[in-house]
Amino acid sequence: MIPESFIQELLGRVDIVDVVERYLPLKKAGANYMACCPFHGEKTPSFSVSPSKQFYHCFGCGAHGSAIGFVMEYAGLGFVEAVQELATQAGLHVPQQRSEAITRPKAGEVASLTEIMAQAARYYREQLKASPKAVNYLKERGLTGEIAARFGLGYAPDGWQNLAAVFPDYQGKALADCGLVIEGETGNRYDRFRDRVMFPILDTRGNVIGFGGRVIGAGEPKYLNSPETPLFEKGRELYGLSQARAAIRDEDSVIVVEGYMDTVALAQHGVGNAVATLGTATTPVHVHKLLRQAGRVIFCFDGDNAGRKAAARALEASLEQATDDKTIAFLFLPPEDDPDSYVRAHGADAFRQLARQAVPLTAFLMQELKADKELATAEGRSQLVHAAKPLLGRLRAPLLRLQVVKLLAQASGFSQAEVESLCELPPVGKKPGPARAPRSASSPKARKLLRMVVQQPGLAARLPAELIPAHHAETDTLNALVSAVSEGHLDGEGFGRVLEYFRGTAHERLISQILGELLDVQEFDDESIEAVFSHTVDRLREDAMKQTIAELNAKAQAEGLTHAEQLQRVQLLAQKQSVKSAAQLDF
Repeated sequence: MIPESFIQELLGRVDIVDVVERYLPLKKAGANYMACCPFHGEKTPSFSVSPSKQFYHCFGCGAHGSAIGFVMEYAGLGFVEAVQELATQAGLHVPQQRSEAITRPKAGEVASLTEIMAQAARYYREQLKASPKAVNYLKERGLTGEIAARFGLGYAPDGWQNLAAVFPDYQGKALADCGLVIEGETGNRYDRFRDRVMFPILDTRGNVIGFGGRVIGAGEPKYLNSPETPLFEKGRELYGLSQARAAIRDEDSVIVVEGYMDTVALAQHGVGNAVATLGTATTPVHVHKLLRQAGRVIFCFDGDNAGRKAAARALEASLEQATDDKTIAFLFLPPEDDPDSYVRAHGADAFRQLARQAVPLTAFLMQELKADKELATAEGRSQLVHAAKPLLGRLRAPLLRLQVVKLLAQASGFSQAEVESLCELPPVGKKPGPARAPRSASSPKARKLLRMVVQQPGLAARLPAELIPAHHAETDTLNALVSAVSEGHLDGEGFGRVLEYFRGTAHERLISQILGELLDVQEFDDESIEAVFSHTVDRLREDAMKQTIAELNAKAQAEGLTHAEQLQRVQLLAQKQSVKSAAQLDF
């Protein structure tokens, strides 16, 4: 786990304007910066970035968050990955527990390797222009110069040491670290890619981190990929994601294919929301990244046995990542086709129609479980539930899992409860916990107070805990804010810091909602917040005083007051009259 203190330090070191500007062109608009929202289609900019609040907010779709949140959403990264990304940019080292320690290259080393890869990509692009053979090959595959330029396609010419003319330090460690050269058994060094069309693989920032090389004509292997390097990890990256991001957002769906050429050919014919795995089976990291990008993920495979096996592996990788509010589906092309050949023969509309008919995850899971089972026999039905047990245990989406349990019950003849018991599944519903004090939906005073404290966390130190309205939706969150400030965990201003401090806690949803309200409604500005806060605290004191007087009056009528209680009531009544007189003078 990354220490909370480091998260706060990181947010204090980075500027959200600089972070967002690496991905979007921003224009100054008063105190803030504006752009067209990257998370929904629009022509008029409604995406605002506030340097003072270190927060972004879209007034169109409501998306908002900190610098960390932006990198997570835009680049499809997990929290730890986003923190690592920002820390590298800021020149900070992310502290980690020993069990999570990972050997990572230093920021300067990464920059050096990235520049080498960029230089190699430029060289390969230049060589493509000078190679009629490679150009003709791409034309025969139906690609235009425009699409080749969009994906940065290149050509590695035949020959053993062509890169020696590009990199004077051909024998240096860096070229080997990038995976561009191979050391022979005798110590001789030679280029990894020779006589191949080159497909640059980009990271979320658009940097070249690896290559895929497609042989021209006969030869093995047909595709040769960069090895694992400090920049490149195949199980985490997807080809074409950088180029497809806008189309993925517009379609709210992403199509996952198996080859570089499939991705490029689909884009050539107008299907721009396709990406490809990098010569490896689909991993849970791939699925997690894709589900952060779109509401629907469609895995597209050839209809042959190899395609079915690849789909089965993708299914297993998807189980733990599946959620109840998003769709994962599986598309199988005719056995004689792959995405490249199908879209060239039938066009984009026909391909999209197939994609709309993709088999949902639950249906495909049941197909796989039923395969080769004789469900007409008791043995076959028992085998069905036995085969489902390890897979169901990995399906964490409660509603999806419940649907599969019901389907298994229908197919096996067992009851739903029996399937859950046999598969050792915990019940979907939770047992009621201990009784708690009833809470009202919300309190206007408590909500206003929470808005102010979220906007200026330092105010929490001046908020007496006994004055926080009890038994309201905002009570626990207000108390948590007061504790965070008093204990020194939240000592900086800015919406981003507050949101990240409460990320992953029970308060995150309410905090996020309050931040959205602040930017949408603008109930009060920074200049008036001091007066509003003081007035609100005074009103809370009045409410507490009135409540105590009412309780003392009720006790006086019922059983009488002690001498101390009588004195307390006299003092409170005097204070109440003093407050009332002061309020009248104000008018």
